[in-house]
Amino acid sequence: MKSIYLDHAASTPVHPEVAQRMMNVMTGQYGNASSVHAFGREAKKIISGARDQIAALLGCQSDELVFTAGGTESDNLAILGMLESLGTKGKHVITSAIEHHAVIHTCHELERQGCEVTYVPVDSTGRVSVEDIVGAIKDNTVLVTIMYGNNEVGTVQPIAEIGEVCRSRGIVFHSDAVQALGSEAISCRDLPVDMWSFSAHKINGPQGVGALVVRRGLSVSPRLFGGLQEKKRRAGTENMAGIAGFAAAVELAVRNMEQRIQHYSGLRSTLLQGLRQEIGEDSFVINGNLDHYLPHILNISFPGSNTESMLMNLDMEGIAAASGSACTSGSLEVSHVLQSMKLSDPVLRSAIRFSFGLGNTTQEMEYTAQKIGTILNRLRK
Repeated sequence: MKSIYLDHAASTPVHPEVAQRMMNVMTGQYGNASSVHAFGREAKKIISGARDQIAALLGCQSDELVFTAGGTESDNLAILGMLESLGTKGKHVITSAIEHHAVIHTCHELERQGCEVTYVPVDSTGRVSVEDIVGAIKDNTVLVTIMYGNNEVGTVQPIAEIGEVCRSRGIVFHSDAVQALGSEAISCRDLPVDMWSFSAHKINGPQGVGALVVRRGLSVSPRLFGGLQEKKRRAGTENMAGIAGFAAAVELAVRNMEQRIQHYSGLRSTLLQGLRQEIGEDSFVINGNLDHYLPHILNISFPGSNTESMLMNLDMEGIAAASGSACTSGSLEVSHVLQSMKLSDPVLRSAIRFSFGLGNTTQEMEYTAQKIGTILNRLRK
């Protein structure tokens, strides 16, 4: 069997329709959208059209959408830009212990700048308690940032409930929805969230482009300087081909979401059923919430083995999986997400993340389960 890619939570293959849209732009248009001549006007038309398309699909206004270089920049702009914009209104931020490092490390930077950050805990399934958010709020709390769905275990947070709490108290609420786009029905208009972070390469779009949605009436101070692009919120010549590809990817993600969710759920079920047959129900543990989860992420521990050996053996069998966030998978450190869930040591140190996407089949799931059985027999001898 050909190599099997089960690391779509890290990055996804570019959809052929997305690649074609980008190729059309790259080969047919090379103007700068800030230029006033015909080439510049055509470039601006492409970017404005993509902005309008994405905004309509995400349920926001076009002028609320800021194009960025990806999810990390969107998170940084949301958190650092909002705190600077708010000035002396308050210096307390609330986040969770299992955020992506793009949020966690940005909050660490805030602390170095003199801000206070509260990291609320999660339960053993990786879910935040609304009551803990409420309990953490202070008189000077100005921002809450909680991810929509976790990138390592897939747990979906009570975003609507947290948003209602924040809105009732006049606190800005940001959600990193990078991993959830395409797997959850997201409407920026209907949910009480003030800022949203998105990224193209998680939904079969290109790497290096993303967006931050900032609700009308709010402003974020820029992190980049040098031009007036993105209504002075993000300087720099726009990634025209990337933005066009991003729009195509969002269109595909939203248009085919129900079908894709059904496909992901089928792949998840097939892999779990295969594992039950190959190694038995008692030989693995599912990490994450079994009621509130992203269908394309499945985090499983195999007590008695260890993550590094399992990943290496899977790779030798042509199966690409991960230990967690791609930003830390090159290190041997135990995932901060799993640590925050307070899992037992055998579970903590044998966790593997399988994530599904474009091109995966039920046959691949059956094959993966078989190979896991073979690997575990070999490792446990």
